[in-house]
Amino acid sequence: MALCDIMTAQIVSVEMDDKLEVVKEIFDTKSFHHLLVVDEHKRLSGIISDRDLLRALSPYVGSAAETTRDLATLNKRVHQIMTRHPITLHPQSTIKDAVTLLLAHGISCIPVVDDDLNPVGIVTWRDLLKSLAGS
Repeated sequence: MALCDIMTAQIVSVEMDDKLEVVKEIFDTKSFHHLLVVDEHKRLSGIISDRDLLRALSPYVGSAAETTRDLATLNKRVHQIMTRHPITLHPQSTIKDAVTLLLAHGISCIPVVDDDLNPVGIVTWRDLLKSLAGS
């Protein structure tokens, strides 16, 4: 089975100069854990996870102990914390290809790109498990 059959094709992306405040808002309102980072030509430049965001933000953001310094962490830019040059696959790559890469690199998702590095989808370990379970 090819990744194009199981990947999430409706991707959400951010740009490299977007503030982490934008990323936080997306993660707070949506039910996914990874955002693709694109350049000005909409080519894949990186990936950012909810865990990357949590490591970059002050733990006091949104709490009673929040200070101006804590809020300033929301002004960091995506390019400061994203993973550059993420491992990618093509839509016709197989589920086995994806599982092999996830296990070999200890990652939880793989962007799916066309020949020009334009993102066309994303596949996560959950997508792979669902496909194996037949749902």
